[in-house]
Amino acid sequence: MKPFIFTRIQYTSGDWDTDQRMPVNLLHSIVEYTTIPIDQKEKVVQLTSPDLFKSPFCYLSGHKLVEFSSQERDHFKRYVQNGGFVFVDDCNHDVDGLFAKSFEQEMARTFGPKALQKIPNNHPLYTCFFKFADGPPTTSFELNGWGDDLVHDYLKAITINGRIGVLYSNKDYGCEWDYDFRNKRFLAEDNTKFGINIVTYALTA
Repeated sequence: MKPFIFTRIQYTSGDWDTDQRMPVNLLHSIVEYTTIPIDQKEKVVQLTSPDLFKSPFCYLSGHKLVEFSSQERDHFKRYVQNGGFVFVDDCNHDVDGLFAKSFEQEMARTFGPKALQKIPNNHPLYTCFFKFADGPPTTSFELNGWGDDLVHDYLKAITINGRIGVLYSNKDYGCEWDYDFRNKRFLAEDNTKFGINIVTYALTA
């Protein structure tokens, strides 16, 4: 089995380089809970690079405008349609924010106006490793009065041939998991566990 590589997508618009401690934290959890071999370093891949197609899992996030170039759009679409998985996380956790609005518009332009849909909270994503009976776990950022001050009780996805190709969150998991993994012992419950489900689903579905 090839080592799992946390691949972050670099795109030309907006701010792609967010939550810099999150990947190492999530990789630490993969080692702690699973037998999946990992590469210890995050890999950054430009959306226009052919290296994109070498990674089964990619991460894309930001706070600002998302507007792909024609080449970026073509690569994103081909990557997803060819079996790739992209976890997209809105750092604003705000359905009316610039990232959310522009990313959803970009997905409508790329895959069609109805491609991005809410997924049910009994989706296999929530039971493929740890069990999340109520769907996506809430983040502290949703509860602190920032963003749109709403708890989003769903995630959205673009599904290709019965499998999630783009998983989209307004919950700001990136910021929630953006801490030194050595501080995890101070948490009553490890909040990165849902990340294990996302990775497991991406690699096995």
